Amino acid sequence: MLKLWRWYQNCLSVHPVKTQVISSGIIWGFGDIAAQTVTHYTAVKRKPNFVSEKDKELHINWRRVATTSLFGMAFVGPVGHFWYEGLDRFLRFKLQYQPKSIRFVATKVALDGIIFGPVDLFVFFSYMGFASGKSFNQVKDDVKRDFLPALVLEGGIWPIVQVANFRFIPVQYQLLYVNSFCLLDSCFLSWLEQQQDAAWKQWFKTFSLKEHNKKEG
Repeated sequence: MLKLWRWYQNCLSVHPVKTQVISSGIIWGFGDIAAQTVTHYTAVKRKPNFVSEKDKELHINWRRVATTSLFGMAFVGPVGHFWYEGLDRFLRFKLQYQPKSIRFVATKVALDGIIFGPVDLFVFFSYMGFASGKSFNQVKDDVKRDFLPALVLEGGIWPIVQVANFRFIPVQYQLLYVNSFCLLDSCFLSWLEQQQDAAWKQWFKTFSLKEHNKKEG
């Protein structure tokens, strides 16, 4: 394991972007396998009498795994690399914030939650929708249904994760740290999508409409 870590460190120092791209693709692929496993057994457990013996067996959708892995490679890897590196340089050299200080960490967490988090979710839901063959209107409806609930629920977890990340993890390893937690996040997003038009999601939609009507009024 130590040799593997040293090999990764060497790859990261020689080919930082390429290493982040490949590692993100691998981690997001494994994350989707975990997500499919969790959602499958959750569905079987929820309605055991309505599921045939054949459907009780887990069948991994490898096309979806490849699609999710490609998202990790094409978006999370390169964008995440330049985001964390650029954000760190911006706060250090432009704003002259002291590294690891409360102000430094708090600003990083805030900007990450306000900018990168929502963009990442929006791109993920849009990409997965189009990749599965849905039309523009279908993807638009799915994003409306899933984006706000995901943003709110993740908003209570990711800031805590990122405080530890920005305080203790060197910047070159911060994306790897985030991707590791994305293994769990993939399970959550898959579960969220499985909920379809659940009542608690409708509450978010109603809340959004009320806010929209207030602004128009």
